[in-house]
Amino acid sequence: MNDYIFSILKTVKDPEIPVLTVLDMGVVRGVNEVNGGIEIVITPTYTGCPAMDVIEADIKTALTNHQIENVVVKTVLSPPWTTDWITEEGRQKLEEYGIAPPVKNTADKRALFAESPKPRCPYCKSLEATMVSAFGSTACKSQYKCNTCQEPFDYFKCI
Repeated sequence: MNDYIFSILKTVKDPEIPVLTVLDMGVVRGVNEVNGGIEIVITPTYTGCPAMDVIEADIKTALTNHQIENVVVKTVLSPPWTTDWITEEGRQKLEEYGIAPPVKNTADKRALFAESPKPRCPYCKSLEATMVSAFGSTACKSQYKCNTCQEPFDYFKCI
């Protein structure tokens, strides 16, 4: 049953980055059979993320459209979500979409005054980029400009 549920969840898109699914993002933490129904456990990318209500509704809709009734979506905050949970496929999709994926093993996780990460430009693949703003189009992104091709791009912040 879980394989079938996961195959359906692969169709549920992230409302802010529609090339990603909730599985790509790693927000789905578990699928459980509970009291004759299905419980989907999710963790928000950050507490108060406005997309979580939409994600919950989209998960319920996708499952009920496949005749899976009695669906409960449970939000858990611990352990907190981390960009390490984004799948490799999700990272590739981000870059193809024009968003630099989080740089693994960087010092910017939870560091207030760390040096900004050095993301790869999703367009020309250069590692020469400058942060324009720590705040991008959404709270989880920063704005960069490639020093090689001069294109601006979003960078998905490490959390």
